[in-house]
Amino acid sequence: MSDTPAAAATHPLRVPRYRRYWFAQMMVDFGQFATVMVLGWQTYDTARITMSTERASLMLGILGLVQFVPLAACAPVAGWVVDRQDRRLVALWALLTQLACVATLGAATISGFVSLPLLFGVGFAFGAARSFGMPAKQSITPNLVPADVLPSAIALTSMSMQIGVIAGPTMGGLLYGVSPELPHVVIATMQVVGAVLLFSVGPVTGHRSLRGPGTPWQQMSEGFRYVRRNRIVLGATSLDLFAVMMGGATAMLPVFARDVLHVGSEGLGVLRAAPAVGAVVMGVALARRPVSRRVGAWMFVSVAVFGVATMGFGLSRELWLSLACLFVMGAADMVSMYVRGSLIQLSTPDEMRGRVGAVAALFISGSNELGEAESGLLGALIGPVAAVVLGGAAAVAIAAGWARLFPELRRADRFTDTPLVRPDAPGGAAG
Repeated sequence: MSDTPAAAATHPLRVPRYRRYWFAQMMVDFGQFATVMVLGWQTYDTARITMSTERASLMLGILGLVQFVPLAACAPVAGWVVDRQDRRLVALWALLTQLACVATLGAATISGFVSLPLLFGVGFAFGAARSFGMPAKQSITPNLVPADVLPSAIALTSMSMQIGVIAGPTMGGLLYGVSPELPHVVIATMQVVGAVLLFSVGPVTGHRSLRGPGTPWQQMSEGFRYVRRNRIVLGATSLDLFAVMMGGATAMLPVFARDVLHVGSEGLGVLRAAPAVGAVVMGVALARRPVSRRVGAWMFVSVAVFGVATMGFGLSRELWLSLACLFVMGAADMVSMYVRGSLIQLSTPDEMRGRVGAVAALFISGSNELGEAESGLLGALIGPVAAVVLGGAAAVAIAAGWARLFPELRRADRFTDTPLVRPDAPGGAAG
């Protein structure tokens, strides 16, 4: 899994390759989430020129949907490629595709040819790139650090992403307020830096001879069969899918920034950053003192807290209270993401991590992009405020329901107690 220096390390950041990867991912996610913020703002702002608030909210939902469709379509192929090829190079090619999306959007902004079809097209290409980038990045970390520090590495990797989530949207909003063209230049620069750091990590070799059924299609679909067989992984990923899909408020942030809180694009950047600040604070705490007992219960409680905070955000009319609710949402989501990531990584064989990671990426993207589509549609039907409040209540209800549907997950005590299901196992758990 790792070289001798890595095997002797007691902290993930003492592993040179992981340290370079950590900074690379932070730069990549910095640009990625800045792009998401700018893309959402430009979509809503362009739609509001000729549309009502409700119809413009629907355009945000469509933007989320067009990002999800290519990810869903590419997920089986993406996981198979990640398990067979150099995972670093797969992530690098995905990053270069995202860079091309940024360049296209920047050129259109400079030339004044921004339109909804163009924005949707960029969103589609961006989603296709993420379908390969997400499982590749998720599969790299276990190949760089020894197993005993992997939970801490997962927390640090999640924290790195959240640093990008903080800095990216904040920078995007502030720079967009100065000039609509400026954020695209800065985003491209950060992604180039991330690409150089990612390349410097060195090869992260996949498994060219995969276990399991022989045909490529059977190997591709093995990730879905694996998740279905492992009840803990299925429960953790599906809980995140439905709870965040129903309770996510981020798609409505442009609406709240412009028409509810009246804080503009600069305020939107701050609103987008608030949950990430909460996530980073919680990530630091988890890296220093990882959750070690009752991990399943921690996940259910964190999802319920996420739902309650979402309801509070929907009801708030004060910026400070909205930021506080978003902060709590981010902290709770970080706990859920940390537990889910640790459970998946520690209960999945390395030769399956790309394909299982692709399924997890599909679930994660489903919770985000489909959540944006759901929020946009519901916002168009009952208004953005009611949509967010109802979504938060649904997240609480889903947490309670999943606790009954997946008692194995609710009773999970330690990460190391999770079953390791082999690809050729007929079902259930195999040690």
